[in-house]
Amino acid sequence: MMDLDVQAWVKVAAFAGGGIAMGLGAVGAAIGEGYTAAQANLAVSRNPKISGDIFKNMLVGQAVAESASIFALVVAILLLFMDKGNPNMLKAAALFGAGISMGFGAIGSGVGSGFPGGQACLGLSRQPAISSKLTTNMLIGSAVCQTPAIFSMVVALMLLFMDFSNAPLHPTWAALVGAGLSTGLAAIGSGYGGGMAAGASCEGVARQPEAVGNITTIMLVGQAVAQTPSIFGLLVSFILMFKTFPESLQLQSAMALLSAGLCTGLGGIGPGVGNGMAAEGAVRWVARNVKHAADLMRTMLVGQAVSQSTAIYAMVVSLVLIFVL
Repeated sequence: MMDLDVQAWVKVAAFAGGGIAMGLGAVGAAIGEGYTAAQANLAVSRNPKISGDIFKNMLVGQAVAESASIFALVVAILLLFMDKGNPNMLKAAALFGAGISMGFGAIGSGVGSGFPGGQACLGLSRQPAISSKLTTNMLIGSAVCQTPAIFSMVVALMLLFMDFSNAPLHPTWAALVGAGLSTGLAAIGSGYGGGMAAGASCEGVARQPEAVGNITTIMLVGQAVAQTPSIFGLLVSFILMFKTFPESLQLQSAMALLSAGLCTGLGGIGPGVGNGMAAEGAVRWVARNVKHAADLMRTMLVGQAVSQSTAIYAMVVSLVLIFVL
């Protein structure tokens, strides 16, 4: 195998990270935009007279879903062309972690943002007179869906621009890669789950326009809880990036830190989606039974809390891996 110097390893990590960031970053947005377009076609078939309005709404919804891939594009360009500074192996680990964080982090938000876009188009075909309410609700819901992708971009930018050169290579390299995995993976479920709630909200507004206040409120509360797993991922990433780890050449030390990032990241996917399912049910049915909005809200929050518990278990194990073992 050909020997590579440190500068070459930094470039290898940057190029690989850039490819991962943009490659994975293109997945979610494309799926979300495709879903929006599919529902827009269904809407046009139901009400061809307002095809122009549906077309405009589709493009707006797709533009928001595109945001996650634009974040990935920015990070990828930085990885490919930015000045790498003083090359060292920790820099290589940080650049690779940045690509992982942004690549995985864009998937859920891209897919999730497609749900409100598609349901807004479908709702418009049923209720052309409330297009402004539908568009506003779609934009609010889609914007919240982008939050996990923004968390991932924040971690990626910190890994890109922070100076880790004074830290020991072993086991810090594993902490930096783990930081990228923690937020990137955890963002998948939160972005997708938030989109489920937002899509149901647009459907609800179309069914019961006068209940838009209750529908939007429950949507935002449900989305806020669905974002929590990605916040746990962000917290673990911050710990892995800012904590000083004593030098250790033992493999188990590095694996503990890498596994800490994996644990919170993977452990946040299911709870993010599960919380979104609970929010979707509450938002959809409050439009049909506004008088019992409080009961639906209570049921949603209790159900989300139970679903959320598994993300807490994952974070606890991650903290044990970081601070105890």
